[in-house]
Amino acid sequence: MRWNIAAEAISFVMLGIIWVYSRKGSHLPTLKNRIFQGCLLVTGGAIFTNIVSTMMIYHLDEVPMWMTWLVTTVYYILTPLMGFAYFLYSVSIIYTEKNELIKVIGFGLVPALLYGLLVLANPVTKWLFDINMTQGYVRGPWVPSTYIIFYAYCAASIVVTVLNHKRIDRYIYRILAAFPILAVLVIVVQQIYPNVILSGSAATCALLIIYLHLQNKQISMDYLTNVPNRKELLNMLGLMIKKTPEKGFVLLVVSLREFRQINNTCGQQKGDEFLQKVCSFLYDIGPKAHVYRFSGDEFALLFTDSDEKKIRQCIDAIQQRMTEPWQIGDYRFRLSAVLGIIRYSGEGETLEEVINAVEYAVFRAKTGKSGPICYCDKEMLEGLERRRNIIQILKEKIADHSFEMYYQPIYSVDSKRFYYAESLMRIPDSPIGPIYPSEFIPIAEETGLIIDITYIMLDKVCKFINRLTAKEIPMKSIHVNFSAVQFSQTDLIEKVLDIIRRNHTPMSAIKIEFTESTLAENTEVVSKFVMEMEKHGIKMGLDDFGTGYSNIATVLNIPFGTVKLDKSLVWVSVENKTSALAVRNLSHTFQELGMTVVAEGVETEEQRRLVVDFGIDQIQGFYYAKPMPEDEMEVFMMQRMTGDN
Repeated sequence: MRWNIAAEAISFVMLGIIWVYSRKGSHLPTLKNRIFQGCLLVTGGAIFTNIVSTMMIYHLDEVPMWMTWLVTTVYYILTPLMGFAYFLYSVSIIYTEKNELIKVIGFGLVPALLYGLLVLANPVTKWLFDINMTQGYVRGPWVPSTYIIFYAYCAASIVVTVLNHKRIDRYIYRILAAFPILAVLVIVVQQIYPNVILSGSAATCALLIIYLHLQNKQISMDYLTNVPNRKELLNMLGLMIKKTPEKGFVLLVVSLREFRQINNTCGQQKGDEFLQKVCSFLYDIGPKAHVYRFSGDEFALLFTDSDEKKIRQCIDAIQQRMTEPWQIGDYRFRLSAVLGIIRYSGEGETLEEVINAVEYAVFRAKTGKSGPICYCDKEMLEGLERRRNIIQILKEKIADHSFEMYYQPIYSVDSKRFYYAESLMRIPDSPIGPIYPSEFIPIAEETGLIIDITYIMLDKVCKFINRLTAKEIPMKSIHVNFSAVQFSQTDLIEKVLDIIRRNHTPMSAIKIEFTESTLAENTEVVSKFVMEMEKHGIKMGLDDFGTGYSNIATVLNIPFGTVKLDKSLVWVSVENKTSALAVRNLSHTFQELGMTVVAEGVETEEQRRLVVDFGIDQIQGFYYAKPMPEDEMEVFMMQRMTGDN
């Protein structure tokens, strides 16, 4: 019989191309990746020995008989084992538990071992094939077993996939179910046309499907910088934490600052070139096999050996390079970067905790609180865990509106009464104990939760005002603090008005306060908001004036009803006559413009006398009263309805 091996030769070339490209893909030392490389080697070996064996059989008189027997025997071993390799690939994806995986592979080995014994016995039994000078190549009576073994493993792959369809992604399920079927169909065609050898083609088609959909380098590599992407980093870290938790590592994330300005200045294409250049630099000075693109303008360097000297040298090199300009064509820029670093110690941290920690370290570095380099140590990890707990507590309290409201009375100097108060939110009790505003307010602002919290706070203030009004307790207005984040809401005006109207609270009873920093960050938006609130009779208050964020001209151009002098101005005025003179004159200026001036943070008799001497309109501070819950505030107001303070 003459065999057509053209399809096998083409398949061998295609397999070589798949192998080359697969080597550029994921380098994770996972069982799945190792088995895929094994599939390529087994398939390549089977196709190669098939081609060589066929050529040797054609030229029996020119090739030593033992060599022809050897190559053909290897071919008979490898061909059915291609099905076994595909079976191993399927189960390596489906079964993640080691014990479960070992059990399934153990069952799968039995047919392969039995078939292997059959092949090894063949030189004596001639059950599979015989080769001699008289008849050439002769098929044995058991040769169908090679196809049966292949079919059995393909069927086993499909069965295992179908039985476990709930535990794998639907997309992966379709691929794992499809490629064995394709391989079987091609082998069936070969049996119909026995002179056309297609076993290698069947295997190559199956591997091509696996490569394109499950092993493609585009899945694990960043197309722009040609280094592994974030997903690959997560997979690598997950593997290290799971397989070798006792072995530590260091993860360093380099985050470029204000990189968007480069894109805005020279365009996206040049911006991409700058990113490529930065990545190339990091690849040269960092751990080459473990440089990743973490996000748009962030790169991660993974040090698996935790060598302090190498890590320190790398950090120093990055800092030094960032002091020098980067140039692409005619564009020349200085780039600044911050570094977030975490050392995994093997003390039970999960992958999620590691990533959250390093991202938090980058965030801290960007805020400047820890300098351009932030090491996420054990203390910070504990702080991060507390932060997560606080976020969860805030979400729960938002869901059931269970924040406790406190109020600090504001003393009117002329009337000697407490007609005003500032509303404050408190969490005196939680699963982790009391949480103070200095801790949970910044977290609420960072996460955006402050938006819903403020609306809840405004609603509670309206209800409290209504409660006092019903009991004829005079309260002209209560101050409600708005964060800068609040002004990111496009429907802010509508929501504020809706809450007040829904409670049937007089508009004039609400005074909305925000800080100088809020005004400086959102001047145009805040100005528009103030003007709209003025139309409805809602007064505005500027809180913490004197912290140095805003332009005085901006402050004077906005119709604030109240300006609160920051406590630092009050305290420094006690000790410094020049400061006292400045604060006095500033207060008079605000009053001449029709604004009420409030001094906050007054705690001593000396401070009280000073601000009264300044001609301040209202005083807020511990000297008169600390913040108190609603019930205590109500009692406090009733006791002072007629009293003189």
